[in-house]
Amino acid sequence: MANILGIFTAIILTVAAYVAFKNNARFEEEIANRATEEGSLAQSQERLKAALAVLKALPIERAEVDAQFAAKTEVETGLKDSNEAMKADIADKTNQIAANTQELDAFREKVAKIGNIRELAPKMKAMRTELEELTQSITDNEASLANLTAQDAATAADAKKRKENLDILASGESLPSLKTSIRSIYPTWGFVTLNAGNNAGVTATSTLDVVRDGATIAKLLVTSVESRSASASIIPDSIAQDVTLMVGDRVETSKTK
Repeated sequence: MANILGIFTAIILTVAAYVAFKNNARFEEEIANRATEEGSLAQSQERLKAALAVLKALPIERAEVDAQFAAKTEVETGLKDSNEAMKADIADKTNQIAANTQELDAFREKVAKIGNIRELAPKMKAMRTELEELTQSITDNEASLANLTAQDAATAADAKKRKENLDILASGESLPSLKTSIRSIYPTWGFVTLNAGNNAGVTATSTLDVVRDGATIAKLLVTSVESRSASASIIPDSIAQDVTLMVGDRVETSKTK
């Protein structure tokens, strides 16, 4: 009887030890899972904080873009007025050249009708001087017309380029010509500052690429812009774990959304 009780006691102790071992393993697993969940929660809170900062800055940045758009529209209007004035000046010069040419043709016709050159020598001399003056006047007017035409073409090209840039900025994108670099990095907060601002074509809410050795290594979301600097959040999951951003890395307008 004592042996049977001893066997039952050993079995019960063995079962209790096994249950305690399993419970301890499960408890350790729960602790590990909680630590993982807390880490994920911290990352989500950081992303939420960055997103809230971007959302808060959007109205201010939109107002700045609208102000820039209004200023550039005013410049474009001034250029159009200047173009119209140049066109009017070109028309005046063209008419003057036509009048001078007509006068020169009439003068040549008079010369052709001259009879005795010796008797009309003084008149010929005066007419020759007049012919030279008219020829020089035509040459000067043609040169002036060519300059005005070139200025008009250059002004029209500049106005077209400005309008294209305005359309890009109004769409919320940075200019394709943007070439800048990282000025400083704040990895704890997940953002960087840039060496260029709206003077170089950086626009708030636009997406930029960080390029190294010809390859895109990260993407940035512009959160605030000043005249010669800007701040941008590092877009989560756009940078590989083994890549570290460095001051001086080249930044360009993103070619893909």
